[in-house]
Formats: sequence, C-alpha cells, structure tokens
Amino acid sequence: MENSSKQWRFEGNKRLNSASAISVRGVLDLVIGNLSTDDLRPTIPLGNGDPSQFACFRTSSTAEEAIVDAVHSAKYNGYAPTVGILSARRAIAKYLNRDLPYKLSADDIYVTSGCLQAIEVALAAINRPGANILLPRPGFTFYESRAAYEHLQVRHFDLLPARGWEVDVDAIEALADDNTVAIVIINPGNPCGSVYSYDHLKMVAEAARKLGILVIADEVYGHLTFGSTPFVPMGIFGSIVPILSLGSISKRWVVPGWRLGWLVTSDPNGILQKSGIVESVTGFLNISTDPATFIQGAIPQILENTKDDFFSKVIVTLKEAADKCFDGIREVPCLTCPKKPEGSMFVMVKLNVSLLEDISDDLDFCMKLAKEESVIIVPAGMAFGMKNWLRITFACEISALEDGLARIKAFHQRHVRKQ
Repeated sequence: MENSSKQWRFEGNKRLNSASAISVRGVLDLVIGNLSTDDLRPTIPLGNGDPSQFACFRTSSTAEEAIVDAVHSAKYNGYAPTVGILSARRAIAKYLNRDLPYKLSADDIYVTSGCLQAIEVALAAINRPGANILLPRPGFTFYESRAAYEHLQVRHFDLLPARGWEVDVDAIEALADDNTVAIVIINPGNPCGSVYSYDHLKMVAEAARKLGILVIADEVYGHLTFGSTPFVPMGIFGSIVPILSLGSISKRWVVPGWRLGWLVTSDPNGILQKSGIVESVTGFLNISTDPATFIQGAIPQILENTKDDFFSKVIVTLKEAADKCFDGIREVPCLTCPKKPEGSMFVMVKLNVSLLEDISDDLDFCMKLAKEESVIIVPAGMAFGMKNWLRITFACEISALEDGLARIKAFHQRHVRKQ
C-alpha cells in the first residue's frame, strides 16, 4: 500500500477557481442547483441567452445547407491556418464592409472559436505588467473572469439607467491613468438591452483617443435591434481611435454551438500594427485552438446567401418578446424596468426587496424563485456587480415567456410584505 505520508508536488490552479467564480455560467449553475425535483412543470430558462432550443428561433436553412455542403466537399477536413482560412476571412471582411466608410481586407480578420475566444485574444494581446482596462458596470462578466485570469487590472465605469444605459463618458477620464490600455464597449448591450446612437459612440471614441487607449467593441449582438435606434458599428470611428471589433454568427444566426467568431482590427491608420498588437494577436492564436475547419468553410455561403426575411423574422420575434417581457415586469410591483430593451436578448430589472417579506437580496430572490417556481433568472449582484438587480432574457417562445412571467408574479404575491 502507498505510504499515506507521501507529499505530491502538484495541486489545482486556484486562479481558475477564482476566475470562474465571477462567470455567468457559475452563477447560473448555483441558481439551477436550487431547482426542486418535486416540481413537474417545465423549467423556464430566462437566464441564459441561448434561444436555439426554441423552434421559433431555428437558424436559416441557408446556414444548415452551407454546413452540409462544406462537409460533403471534403475540402475542409484538415488543419486551418492560424488566423483562419482565407475564404472565410474574405467573406467576413465583405460582410462587415457593408456598414463601414472604409474597406477591411482579409488581413484585418482573425477567425476565432466564437466571440469568447475573441475576448481571450483581445485581453491577452493588450496585457502587460501593471496594465488596467476599463469595463462597463453592468457588463458581460466573461471580461471580468478573463481579466482576473490574465492578472489584468479592472476599473469600472457606470452605465446610466436613467439615460438608457449610456456610458458615463465624463467618468472615464477620471478612471484612467498611464497604465490604462483599453475600454470595452458592448453594443447592443448585454445585460442591458441598450443600443447606442452614432453620436454617443463618437463621444466614446473621442474620449478614448484623448486618453491614448484602444476600444474593444463587443458587437456579438450586432444588428439585433428592434427599437428606434439603429445598430452602428464602432468600426465607423476607426480613423479616430484604433478598435478591436469582436463578433460572431452565434446570435444573429442563432447558432451559439457552432463556435465561429472573429476579431477585427478596425484601424485604417495602422496604429495596432505599429504598436505590436497585431503581432500579439497572431502570437496568441499560434498557441490556441481553431474553430472547426468545416464551419469556416461554410462561412462564405452563410454570410452571402442568408435572406433578409430570416433576419426580419428573428427581429419581429425578439421585439414581440421584448414587449411582452416589459409589460409583464410592470405587473410585478417589486420589479422596475428603467427602459424597454431595444436590442440584444436581455433586460435589466431593479428589485425592491423592501416590498417582500422574506427575501434578503437578488440572489435570495433568484434561488427561491428557482426552487418554488422553476424559473431561472440571473442575480445581477453576483453576476454583474449590481446588487438587487436582475437580468432577464426574453429570447424564448412567447408561451414560455408568458408562463415564466406569470410564475414570477405568483412568486411575488406569495412573498409580498403584509401591510
């Protein structure tokens, strides 16, 4: 028998534990773990932004056929180049050029395994000892997790609910110092459902230029807008400030499991090349994984041949769901939504715990809601640093959304503070 006093020299990486603790997945796992096995009703998933499980959000037949054609061609069974296959990069550049005042080339495009890997690449490429990055609060928590893993310091600027979750531009300059390297802008917004105007994005670009920092523009929800403000890509302002634009087919085509994204150097002045950021991007990709080659092979057909009626149907469905969600929230006295969502798949909701008898905070609300009503929503205190706020996704079947909102209303009535 082995000597029990033997000392082993390895142990788990604690950095991974601390980084994953602030992820949406980690928070959702905590809430889901509180579901009751005694409740035979279907679970209503209003926490995660993945509507692909619902028939009304099925991807286009063009996309499905493109995958089949790529596989049957037998051209995409081997390894892909580090930065992605040329036909995919050319197609992505052509797709993005529709909205830009200058022309991207394939050399500006880096194909990634979903937008998450694009975030990993961006944060690794800009990192250096002592560097810090400006992140929105609330914002997508993967930036927090990855920054923690990279030992990249984080400073938060507030998004202002009273102004449609706009960036507090005046606060950015006060936050930054000589070690600040970048600011992250998420548009359309996760978790807020906001969509920024041309003028507001230009203000952000000018503020970043003044500080000498680049902009990481997370546009994974690009074009998923259904309000009065159209989607404006940050790359339009690439001549003002260098921009790393991040995107994917995950949301607009409703295929998050296909894991195909991109990082784009939107920088007609060549500053990212001169500063070594482009070399760092390639260096990271040299030591990381690639998206499946056959998915890359399907990209030209997907981007060029998907019909507008598919996109229109998705937008109509999202708008109907957003309206239902907003109206349903207004029927629950302890919940307040400062602005109707105009984009992405989410809305931020303020929770007034003083109106409830035995709910201490947003996490307690979500845990008990899961246990009693089998409804999953995200507590924004733990997930986004916004105590007593909730993030709700409305990207699901209308019938499921209505059922979920009715259960939330019943939960409120059961826990309302007696007068």
